[in-house]
Formats: sequence, structure tokens, C-alpha cells
Amino acid sequence: QVQLVESGGGLVQAGGSLRLSCAASGVVFSINAMAWYRQAPGKERELVAAISSGSSPYYADSVKGRFTISRDNAKNTLNLQMNVLKPEDTAMYYCAAYGDSGVKVGSWGQGTQVTVSS
Repeated sequence: QVQLVESGGGLVQAGGSLRLSCAASGVVFSINAMAWYRQAPGKERELVAAISSGSSPYYADSVKGRFTISRDNAKNTLNLQMNVLKPEDTAMYYCAAYGDSGVKVGSWGQGTQVTVSS
């Protein structure tokens, strides 16, 4: 099993920055790709960014040019640098891990709340 723990959220003014981190533990050698999702109140969870070995990172159109996803395999961490934050970025952010077959490994973590004030 893989356990994921998100951190780094907080309250920030529009235009500000935050850096989220996700620490993976357990059967980490089974992880091929990782991703960040977010879920705002009353909305479905949406994919924000994803990263996997040998492929270019994926970004949702709404965050392209503002967010950067990175992975530190030595530390088993996934990061999301968020710049020029907007009120519409307000959501609970979650990380996810996927095995070679593209199947999600492990459960969702508790998430980390990002709130952007206007």
C-alpha cells in the first residue's frame, strides 16, 4: 500500500504563491506517475497536474503557466509550486499515485486546503 500526506496549504491573497508537498510512504517502488487534484465546495474533483517518468508534465488549462509540478524521487515527495494564485484556485488539494498500469495505488490523503482571497 502507498500512503500519501499532503501539506503546505494556507490562506493567501490573490497574486500570491504557495508550495504544496505530498509525502509518499509504503510501497513507493510501485509508483510510476503522480498527480495533484483539487475539489472546490459543490464541485467535482478535477485533475490539476500530473507527472510521470519519460513524459512531459500535464497541466489543466486553468493552471498552465502558473503552476509547476515536480517530483523528488530520492525523498519520495511530490510538489506543486503555485504562483499568481486566483480566488478560483480555492479548493482542497489532494495528491494521487499511479502504478505502471495506470491504476491508482493507495487511498486519497486528507488533502490540504488552499484559500485565495480577492
